[in-house]
Amino acid sequence: MDKGYKRPTMRSRELRLNATDAERKLWAQLSARKIAGVRFNRQFPIGPFICDFVSRSVKLVIEVDGGQHAVDVEKDQARTAYLEAQGYRVIRFWNNDVLDRIEGVVSEIEADLETCPPPTPPINGRGV
Repeated sequence: MDKGYKRPTMRSRELRLNATDAERKLWAQLSARKIAGVRFNRQFPIGPFICDFVSRSVKLVIEVDGGQHAVDVEKDQARTAYLEAQGYRVIRFWNNDVLDRIEGVVSEIEADLETCPPPTPPINGRGV
């Protein structure tokens, strides 16, 4: 089955190894189901894009954006539109928000998770 692209597994690994300070700080909050018991993966590929943090069970993508995203707004809008077409909700935070007000960012994520549909049940006993 050719999807028109190759799954960017190596690039995902590279991004995980070279995470920004903001990504590391947010991952410390998201890892091990610390927020609302929801599992997140980091640097997870969806289609041709690698998303910063993804919960497949509640179809939520969290992006942590640096200054380059203020310049390339149209590219981010196209990316968000693609992810939404795949059934995901996308929320974005600026690096400085994560670094300077992590408690507020976590509160916003918790509030967003409250509005998400219930998680998809595990298949064959394996969590997603």
